Amino acid sequence: MSFFRIYMIRKALLHDLTSIHQLTQSCAKAMIANGIYQWNENYPTKERFEKDIALQELYVLEEENHIKGIIVLTELMDEEYIPIQWLTKNNNNLYIHRLAIDPEYWGKGYAQQLMDFAEQYAKDNAYQSIRLDTFGENKRNLTFYETRGYQRLGDIYFPKQSEHPFHCYELII
Repeated sequence: MSFFRIYMIRKALLHDLTSIHQLTQSCAKAMIANGIYQWNENYPTKERFEKDIALQELYVLEEENHIKGIIVLTELMDEEYIPIQWLTKNNNNLYIHRLAIDPEYWGKGYAQQLMDFAEQYAKDNAYQSIRLDTFGENKRNLTFYETRGYQRLGDIYFPKQSEHPFHCYELII
């Protein structure tokens, strides 16, 4: 007998906003409890998620009517990324932000599913690469992306979040 999980990845809707914000607040608390000071009261905000929804860039992974994870896929490059020596030219790139899984479901493959979705989305839409940043003190995330083939290219800083660097990664599609 085999067990199949039925989940759906879809664009977030405005009525998802409270659930999304609660999920990321839970993530922030769980990360802080593990000594990872990546997210806090300044980031990510409910207003940021409202913008992500309005731009139709925020996706949710939903299972049994419960949002278990989120991811933002955008074509817009943050200005903090300008100094990075990327592997590809600064056009036709997909950027990943705010990947989060409800801490209750950490380690169960949901982040892999969201990244599989993002990478397939990039291929289907003929992007030349995927770019992202992750907190340099979050060793689990660093291993997660490097295992998927992402190359670390440089560091950026978000002083409102942490004094520690965020590492930038790119995967050529």
